Amino acid sequence: MEALRQDDPRRFGRFTALARFHEGASAVRYVARDTESGEVALITAARPELAVVPAYRRRFQAEARAAERLAGGWVAPPLDTGEEPEPPADGPEPLWTAAGYVPALPLAEAIGIDGPLDERALRILGAGIAEILSRVHAAGAVLQGLAPGTVLLAADGPRLTAFGPLGAAASAEARPGGQLSVRLGYLTPEQIEGKEVSAASDLFVLGLLLAYAATGTTPFTEGPAEEAARRIAGDEPELDAVPEALRELITNCLAKDPAARPTAGTVAAELALEGAAGLARGGWLPERLAAAVADQEARVLALEAPEENPETPEKGPAPVTAEAPAPVSVEAPEPVEDTAAPKPEDGTAAPEPEDARPAAAGDGDIGEDRGTTRFLNTGPRPPQSDRPTTQLSLPHELLAPPGTAPAPVAQPIPPALPVAPVASQHPGPTHGGPAPYPAAALPAGSGGAGGAGGGPMVSLPLPPAPAPVPDPAASRRTLLTIAAAAVGGLVVGGGSVAALGSGDTAVATDDKPAPKPRRTLPGQPPEPRWIYTHPASESSPLTTAVWRDKLLVVTSESQASAVDLRTGKRLWQRADGAKGQAALAAGADLVFVASPSEFLWLSPKNGKVVHRVRYTDAFADLPGLAVGPLAGNSGPVIWFTGSHTVTVKAPKPKKGKKKGKDKEVVQAHFFAYDIVQRKELWRTPVPTGRAPGTPAYRVVVDRSADVLVRQDAVSLTAAEVKAAKGKGSIRSFDQKTGKLLWAKQYAAASPEAATGGDEDGTLYAAVGKDLQAFETDTTKPLWRVEGSDGSVFGTPLVAGPLIHTTERSQLVGAVERESGRLVWRRSTEVPGTGNAPSLTLSGSEKTLIAADAVQVTAFSAADGERLWKFQDIGSADPKGATVSASYRALTAGETVVVQRDRAFYAFPVA
Repeated sequence: MEALRQDDPRRFGRFTALARFHEGASAVRYVARDTESGEVALITAARPELAVVPAYRRRFQAEARAAERLAGGWVAPPLDTGEEPEPPADGPEPLWTAAGYVPALPLAEAIGIDGPLDERALRILGAGIAEILSRVHAAGAVLQGLAPGTVLLAADGPRLTAFGPLGAAASAEARPGGQLSVRLGYLTPEQIEGKEVSAASDLFVLGLLLAYAATGTTPFTEGPAEEAARRIAGDEPELDAVPEALRELITNCLAKDPAARPTAGTVAAELALEGAAGLARGGWLPERLAAAVADQEARVLALEAPEENPETPEKGPAPVTAEAPAPVSVEAPEPVEDTAAPKPEDGTAAPEPEDARPAAAGDGDIGEDRGTTRFLNTGPRPPQSDRPTTQLSLPHELLAPPGTAPAPVAQPIPPALPVAPVASQHPGPTHGGPAPYPAAALPAGSGGAGGAGGGPMVSLPLPPAPAPVPDPAASRRTLLTIAAAAVGGLVVGGGSVAALGSGDTAVATDDKPAPKPRRTLPGQPPEPRWIYTHPASESSPLTTAVWRDKLLVVTSESQASAVDLRTGKRLWQRADGAKGQAALAAGADLVFVASPSEFLWLSPKNGKVVHRVRYTDAFADLPGLAVGPLAGNSGPVIWFTGSHTVTVKAPKPKKGKKKGKDKEVVQAHFFAYDIVQRKELWRTPVPTGRAPGTPAYRVVVDRSADVLVRQDAVSLTAAEVKAAKGKGSIRSFDQKTGKLLWAKQYAAASPEAATGGDEDGTLYAAVGKDLQAFETDTTKPLWRVEGSDGSVFGTPLVAGPLIHTTERSQLVGAVERESGRLVWRRSTEVPGTGNAPSLTLSGSEKTLIAADAVQVTAFSAADGERLWKFQDIGSADPKGATVSASYRALTAGETVVVQRDRAFYAFPVA
């Protein structure tokens, strides 16, 4: 960390720069303070000479958007993406992103301070990274951004800071023609041989990182530096110093054959079955590293904003001074190989030897972490942190910015990496070493380790990406050639260079073959039977429902449509069903949909309207009836609320008095309707709800004699809220006549409290932080399950002799219905924010699915074993909308359909 230089920006939007944090190959990071909140942030600002390169700008923005979509858990959410409303007229628009400051040490610096990590710390480190990788790989993408400088150790677990090739670049420079030359690092055997880069490449890198963290060196460092690539490609790794319990797993990761390496989900589960976060509870860093992290945080928090016009510093950076504990001094480790980097072929000066470069204050481990092999980093897109074994899936929307590709080379790029043919020259010298301080969710230029030497280049064309349907109006697709430098300099030295240019956009269609199911590995979700993406040309889904385990019926603002549950292909769409709800089975052969103006019965084969009943006809005595959300259904009977406006005439005035005005009054009713016989069974008047007047009811349970409902708190009028005095009510309506039988309150359960019930006459309600069972008809308390501090229970799910519970603290469990005895309780291991996960059981009731705002987690319903996790990354288009919708799970026989906004995934379940 050093003082701001004269030419450094002082302001980034609402952030005031305090000090330089780290200088990377393609960007500079600054410590800054949010002028609105006073919080400390880290700014990643693109180097001005690169910010003018169109390819760099696109990639920087794409990686920033990826970090934004993937925020959570091990990835801190970005605070600002730096998009200025009015770009400066005298120069390029600044490129920067802001993320919350997380005190942490780069892996390379941590090893320099305290030496290799112990087995428990290794498990937490490896599991955390594997959890991230598993999510990326489920999207069909490859991260390829791992390095000791991009992996950080924070007090609660690991962090990852590279979100694509720029983030882990060892050097980057502009080339003629708007191209960008990026020196990457870290080669794998398949890359050295010019073969396809895949998810297995990330596992090889993970194996090397774990070996490095366990020993302080990598398994391929012995011998001349110029033969390092040969050793990686052909020699067996030296792992004698790795803890015995982890040796086999790391050996498997370092298999030469990519097909022989384990998946990321398997690695995560094997290292920490309870997840990295669970294993790290109570602290995981050795004392010296914990002290270094605390010291770093103290110095950062002590920084004050510098004067607006600081004096020009003399040569070299001026260290920042602050009234805080003295920084921990870290000696740079000796290089494993002392080979000087050869002079680049383009005639530029050779990089200055690392030991000759003056160290800036706080630089930590100068240059490369000497004992670590570098790997090629060209891959698409990164992670959001899920905790133990999440899989991340990417809808089929691939990114490639519009433009015209220059002369193509042999093979197309993997998804999401826009590039052009590589320049034949080497890039210039690299900048600095691994980042000495943390960067949470810093997408571009977040600093990998630099310092790889140059050398002759050989062409490593990438294999073709999955072929999307081409746009006939688009220009030729952009292609990529990766040139890998021969070994020289540090360990592997070399690295590789890619020139980034323009490209065009690939668009996926709904009509695609379903992938073949594969064996489920521990912690890894099964291969989806199919993936369906709701067309971008249509409005987002409003409701989804499963019809007779055959169709997935989706309604939107414009239409209702049906997807075949066997194949994932859309069968039909019908405009009549626009804004509809329900999609219930009306007998054996009709799909029932309730639209805002009528009930519809559609053919499941083609969506044709077989019957329609307009509300003006069915409820002629209630003109202008507005039907509310369906409250529930049982077999052919649906329950719903509705309201209409009537005119109440003013009473006849007394003699000599002026007649008063007529009044418009809203009247509400609760209905029962048979969708097979297509007739109203009964209606009963109920109190009107908050304007416009239709109350929103939800059926808690239907019993043989009555149906119990609760009114959603948002539809209560102000007078009802006041009269309730903080308590919620359950209403009982007679099943045959609709007559209101009673309304009761249960302890201190609030109007918003989650409630459920069973046919045996027991009601389950969230009371404070606990879940309580009551005798429904008497309100007598039966038992209580204590919840987490600061949390509340969500809606329970009754299943045979058990009740499955869910809490806002992300705990899911099971208790006995009769006694309230806790059978099991497990965490979904995501941040405890938002609402409690919603619960769904598979058709066999063997698998419990918990869906929340962050992910979907599958548990064994009997014992709570966490089976797998799933997350959907959302659109890969950097200009696409950020997906913030929560997940939803619908079960159909042996399939669970996971929905997040427009994306649907069909997973096989027990």
